Amino acid sequence: MLHTISAFDRLGEENAFAVLARATALAQQGRDIVNLGIGQPDFKTPQHIVEAAIKALRDGHHGYTPANGLLATREAVVRRTLTTTGVEVSPETVMILPGGKPTMFAAILMFGEPGAEILYPDPGFPIYRSMIEFTGAAPIPVPMREENGFAFSAEETLALITPKTRLLILNSPANPTGGVTPRAEIEKLVKGLEKHPDVAIMSDEIYDVMTYDGETHCSLLGYPEIRDRLIVLNGWSKTWAMTGWRMGWSIWPNGDKGAHLYDKVRKLAVNCWSCVNAPSQFAGIAAIDGPQDDVDTMMRAFDRRRKVVVEGLNALPNISCITPKGAFYAFPNVSKTGWKAKKLASALLDEAGVALIGGPDFGILGEGYVRLSYANSEENILRALERIGAFLAR
Repeated sequence: MLHTISAFDRLGEENAFAVLARATALAQQGRDIVNLGIGQPDFKTPQHIVEAAIKALRDGHHGYTPANGLLATREAVVRRTLTTTGVEVSPETVMILPGGKPTMFAAILMFGEPGAEILYPDPGFPIYRSMIEFTGAAPIPVPMREENGFAFSAEETLALITPKTRLLILNSPANPTGGVTPRAEIEKLVKGLEKHPDVAIMSDEIYDVMTYDGETHCSLLGYPEIRDRLIVLNGWSKTWAMTGWRMGWSIWPNGDKGAHLYDKVRKLAVNCWSCVNAPSQFAGIAAIDGPQDDVDTMMRAFDRRRKVVVEGLNALPNISCITPKGAFYAFPNVSKTGWKAKKLASALLDEAGVALIGGPDFGILGEGYVRLSYANSEENILRALERIGAFLAR
């Protein structure tokens, strides 16, 4: 066997893709599978965005682009950021990347090493912990508790910071829970971070437009006191149903303390992915600057489905589900069913034809929960709920 470095033995996975592969294989065998596992809008990319990419190809945009992205694409992100947050950023702090994960990869790689600590949400997106462990840093979970609406507690988060803490990862609206952290809690956290000036922050805001019930997204860009150590992750995948286009952006620190990070991630791009393809970047500009009617339609559909999911889950035996305030996930509590969460998820796929994700795939605090994505039709959601109910009633 060829010898590889030990870091690769610590590298984890995103099990949603494994469940997707298993569900696809079962469907190819003739099984009727309802997939509520993968976190992907079931809507097509809006047509004007597709046409912008086709035009870019026809116009001859076939070559390399700058490692940090086309200036026009970065300027579009600047416009969008001003519209959504009221904050003006420089295009020289904007990086265009092939999806959201490269920002996680870059930020964690910059701050993670043996002896360092990185705080991350738990339950949370599994790549956070995977990459932290890859670097050799100690992963420190920040609890996302059901009794808090799966929002983080500023007091609890701040109490976890030690002299070894290099990076704090935040995510609101959140995957897998749908939790949205209230502005008051974010302001408490920002105030407390004044005592920890050497801790960098990465705020994953990929679901920023996906809020419900009058909730609004509170971007950490709105707090100039942490701007010089703040990395904001965002992108096109969720908002414009562009998961397969592999288009993300991040906004990097300004000021003397953190401005040097931008050149580090640019060099990482040069060494790893070179650049993001040109047609996708032109599509990204069209997404930001074009009509948002399709986004509004998608969000209205998600809101309807959210209500169907929550009502249906709470009607099932021994299952309870708080109402998610953001993203397109529900995170029901299944602890009273008598099943371990991952075993229940596997049994539901194999025996009931419903794909979902066991809570432990999102962290050590995920036991007792499963994640359902309601990025599927109401008809399919109702079929899935019926099947889950029949399975639990056996």
